[in-house]
Amino acid sequence: MTLPFAWGLVAGLVYLSVEPAAARDAADAVRVAEVTRPATDFSVPEAFERNAGGAATSLATPNANAFSHPSANLSFERQLDFHVGNGIFRKLWVSAPASTKSSDGLGPLHNARSCQSCHIKDGRGRPPREGERAVSMLLALSVPPRSDDEGQRLAEGRARVMAEPVYGAQLQNYSVQGVSAEGRIGIAHEERSVSLSGGATLQLLHPRYSVLDPGYGPLDPEVMLSPRVAPQMIGMGLIEAIPEADILALADPDDEDGDGISGRASRVWSAEEERFVLGRFGWKAGAATVAEQTARAFSGDIGLSSHRAPAPWGDCTPAQTRCREAPHGRDPAEGVEVPERMFDAVVFYSRHLAVPARREVGNIAVLEGKRLFYSAGCTGCHRPKFVTARDEISRSTPSSSSGPTATSCCTTWARASRTTARKAPPPGGSGAPRPCGGSG
Repeated sequence: MTLPFAWGLVAGLVYLSVEPAAARDAADAVRVAEVTRPATDFSVPEAFERNAGGAATSLATPNANAFSHPSANLSFERQLDFHVGNGIFRKLWVSAPASTKSSDGLGPLHNARSCQSCHIKDGRGRPPREGERAVSMLLALSVPPRSDDEGQRLAEGRARVMAEPVYGAQLQNYSVQGVSAEGRIGIAHEERSVSLSGGATLQLLHPRYSVLDPGYGPLDPEVMLSPRVAPQMIGMGLIEAIPEADILALADPDDEDGDGISGRASRVWSAEEERFVLGRFGWKAGAATVAEQTARAFSGDIGLSSHRAPAPWGDCTPAQTRCREAPHGRDPAEGVEVPERMFDAVVFYSRHLAVPARREVGNIAVLEGKRLFYSAGCTGCHRPKFVTARDEISRSTPSSSSGPTATSCCTTWARASRTTARKAPPPGGSGAPRPCGGSG
């Protein structure tokens, strides 16, 4: 979903252009294989297990701000950059024109006014409660392809989805003055009975989603809705620093090992690089880099333009003329609402939010849970451990001061495994939502 910013002391920030890490040499490959070897002894924790982010792991006292600390191995100077990015991440944007020239440009259609509004204290969002307007959950919208060209673009991965013709790629439930919001998220629940192996029966609530009070007429009859809750922000730089080859080595599209899991890497088209690259970010690995995900969040969620998503109206479609004609807050020098240095500060901040140290790794109950995690086959999809690259690019990421960083079991690193899908994605690639009423 979203990412944040505060304008001011942003001198000297350098955008980190992350490309696939170089292949490991033989000695490094042996060392990495030893670190990532599956656990076999569940009576004691592994040597590095407490520090789930290696030297970048935050050892701060766990509290409500546990996900908001910088990587522990950032220099003092780079910590200043981190805190500048944090200010922008938290800042509230306003509609244009405004006297606060570095803060205007909101919308016109939007889901939130700041990155922090969705990623609450850099953690996950949540579905709205009954009677509450959604902020940290949105509905992604799409329709089936209507032509051979659209079908080919989806099949080749050059398009993530075919957006709803009038409402665009996501439902924006807020708007600036003078522009109608697109609607509200409706959530209804139906009870479903689930039988457990021991004979007990549970009653679970199954959500069904809809669009209430549509502001621009009926939605396409074939529209597909996919609810997306804002994910936590920690560890993104570490995921970006995992060599592409290490992730691709886990792909098994034809289930040749017979474990019942057909892992397929998400390959996405990068307009910036004009080639297909490995998808790593978003609920369905639809973005290749933190920068690309940030640009999409600024544009779709807050309605802010950047050099990577320059449309000042965000997700407004040609059918929404008042939205496209509304005032914008573009910087006169750069022609976008989020200038490059401001954008780079948010990317730097997002890459360097530290993974907290794991607690009670030696607790008997925790170790038993780890054993069950392995024995149940969870590790077939959720890889317990990765090691970041030892190269110039990764030195700009959280593993900078200590070489490669081991990432260990049962933390946010389960997210990294989503760069391979358990089975083939539906037409439309990794971003294609399920039909209306699905769980996303």
